[in-house]
Amino acid sequence: MRNGFGEPEYRRQQPRRKVTICANRGDGGSPRSSRSGQLRLVFVPLFSPRAPVQLNSYDLGAQSIFAAKTCRLGEDSGLNMNGTMHIPRREFIKVSGAVGAGLAAWPLASRAARNRDKSRPNILVFLTDDHGQWAQHGYGNSELQTPNLDRLAHRGTRLTQAFTTCPVCSPARASFFTGRMPSQHGIHDWLQEKTFAFTHPGLTGLSLFSELRHAAGYHTGVVGIWHCGREREPKPGFDRWFSYWVDQYPHDGVQHFSDQGKPVVEEGQQSPLLTRRAVEFLKDHHRRQGAGAQPFFLFISYVDTHSPHNAAPAALVANYDQATFSDIPAERFPACHGLALNPVNSDPEREHHRRMEYYGAVSSLDREVGAVLAALEATGQADNTLIVYTGDHGLNAGQHGMWEKGNATLPQNFLEESIRIACTISWPAGGIRQNATCADLVSHPDLWATLLEIAGATPDAATAAAINSPGVSYLRQLRGEPATNWRSTVMSEYGNARMARTDRYKLIRRYPYAGVSFPDELYDLREDPRETLNRHDNPALQRVVQALGVELDQFFAQYAVPGHSGLDLAHQPECTPQSPWLQAARIMKEHPGRLKNATRI
Repeated sequence: MRNGFGEPEYRRQQPRRKVTICANRGDGGSPRSSRSGQLRLVFVPLFSPRAPVQLNSYDLGAQSIFAAKTCRLGEDSGLNMNGTMHIPRREFIKVSGAVGAGLAAWPLASRAARNRDKSRPNILVFLTDDHGQWAQHGYGNSELQTPNLDRLAHRGTRLTQAFTTCPVCSPARASFFTGRMPSQHGIHDWLQEKTFAFTHPGLTGLSLFSELRHAAGYHTGVVGIWHCGREREPKPGFDRWFSYWVDQYPHDGVQHFSDQGKPVVEEGQQSPLLTRRAVEFLKDHHRRQGAGAQPFFLFISYVDTHSPHNAAPAALVANYDQATFSDIPAERFPACHGLALNPVNSDPEREHHRRMEYYGAVSSLDREVGAVLAALEATGQADNTLIVYTGDHGLNAGQHGMWEKGNATLPQNFLEESIRIACTISWPAGGIRQNATCADLVSHPDLWATLLEIAGATPDAATAAAINSPGVSYLRQLRGEPATNWRSTVMSEYGNARMARTDRYKLIRRYPYAGVSFPDELYDLREDPRETLNRHDNPALQRVVQALGVELDQFFAQYAVPGHSGLDLAHQPECTPQSPWLQAARIMKEHPGRLKNATRI
């Protein structure tokens, strides 16, 4: 079902009521037209029939702007068969009065925001789990419905060549929070929350992004998954902490959260509960600080797109019942990548439904982002807020004949769908280009450096030397300014494997663990974009292998810390017994025939 803007209309699974108010402004347009003089307000309540009604968006012609206002509907309000709310006159006056007051207040809030130094904006970061770059309409997907992310892209710049530092959760997130590679911060795989997350040191003793921002005068908060160890314990530099008590499960059901380190139990779809806390942070900041005072940094991390892919909101999943999933190539798993641990289902019906669930989860993320941005606008803080939407790593949903990410194969993989991430950044008031793209090779440490520069929180020389981040700010590119000598190779690593990727070639070097070794790999992304043929031993490409190998060695000679290097895993704390190098060692001992491209040394 689509709203008056021709966009999908998302509704929550809780009992809901909807109000649509259309007010023509003398242009003669019909109530459902989208002419420039048309003012259209769409109300969608967030939770129960008695909950505040959420104003999702309004449209003033070509520009779609997020806004929110709350009011309550009385018991007498009636809902007809087509979903239109009939409101008693007295209630309508209350509703329209609240809306009118809100509309009158927005210009004042905007002026207040403009009076603040725009070199220090609020910063709002959405970093979601397992949301592949390909799984977004703005990045070319033809069937996914992501109108809020589309609007964000329209008001900002999309990084089309953004990559993860590691194609699995915890190491990538640690890189965002520290600006370092896994061989520097020491987290090499996802931290199993119920056990190893309490024994692994995590990021203890490292300078965190939040601390640098806090020291620069920011009001800081995190809502959602942390996944870098001891989830329940508030981390340094965060004024507000709302995460999980143990882990991020389930997507729907009884939820165990950590609220400032204290246990909280709630029930329902998880992401709307997180959104409620994020909105509370925005409102509280505005109430305590005002539009012209201390800026905020809010990190929000949803996990809808993480497995298991079986609990996305049913109404959103149903939107994809007739989807063809033509953006996912029908492929066999290439033998050069070893063993697929999560192959596509041989039952087409089950595979179709699993993809429906994943697409529904993406739409759920989009809906929650829209709700947060609506609250941001409603509190008058949107004008000078930089907004980032990105991910920790990518995901395969049938591509290459498999599901999941870097740990879905033995040995671990660096397939494009595993390593590419979405990264959209919007801040029109700060000169970031709108409806633009940037094709420079970037990764999480670069985003770390960019956001610190924007906040005026770049570390001093001594601190920067101690952190030793490979990250370089790309603020110039976001503003459309030329960048000189930008890198031509991006690096990634996962345990005992490292990757160097240029626009054309991808080199993967594999190092032995527990006497088990896998062959190195080279892919020509121009001739073989689906990575089906390992050309590492091709005589004509030995110069490429050698040159990329030298780059890889030089990079990690500078950005690896003794005791944290991925080449010394045997002497480091375990993250999970499911780490690919541990699984490979066990299989080679018990069932050596399963790993056909592995050798013992």
